[in-house]
Amino acid sequence: MISYPSRHCAVELQALPSRIGQVRRIVSAQLRYWHLDPLIDRAALGVTELLTNVHQHARPDKTCTVEIELLLDRLTVSVHDHDPRLPVAADPGDTEALATCGRGLAMVAALSESWGVRPEGESGKVVWFSLPTPGAAPSATARPPRRVTVEQPLRRLAAVGPPVDLRRPERAPARSAVAG
Repeated sequence: MISYPSRHCAVELQALPSRIGQVRRIVSAQLRYWHLDPLIDRAALGVTELLTNVHQHARPDKTCTVEIELLLDRLTVSVHDHDPRLPVAADPGDTEALATCGRGLAMVAALSESWGVRPEGESGKVVWFSLPTPGAAPSATARPPRRVTVEQPLRRLAAVGPPVDLRRPERAPARSAVAG
């Protein structure tokens, strides 16, 4: 049996604005350590959006765990919180063009190769996204992380962009959040 190395890092925190910046720095430092500098901007932006959603919407508390895992040719970033309510990216027509909130899941979808939500019963949910590692050839046979169908979301979050169906997350083109 062939064993492939996996790299994993996890941080538990309260999703407060002051802590979100710290987690961005931790994720950035870990990706530098793994020599994945080209992924830093997208991973840091994605984790910021997911933590902001926890801060704004999670109940009963803001405690969550951020995990980053590198396995073969894919980096997966996930945030587990204790709120079993599942997020839904809203229709683009529901959000004003100049709105300053409600775009988080649309941004995560745009910056990632794939993303999704995995309910964990009464213990909450995991929202994740994956990024291909530099030099990884796009492959139709690459196996993305497990996805779970979401039937009845309990709350709609506003988003900008085309609607995203959580039952079939689409691959989005890689885009940098940094100008230049």
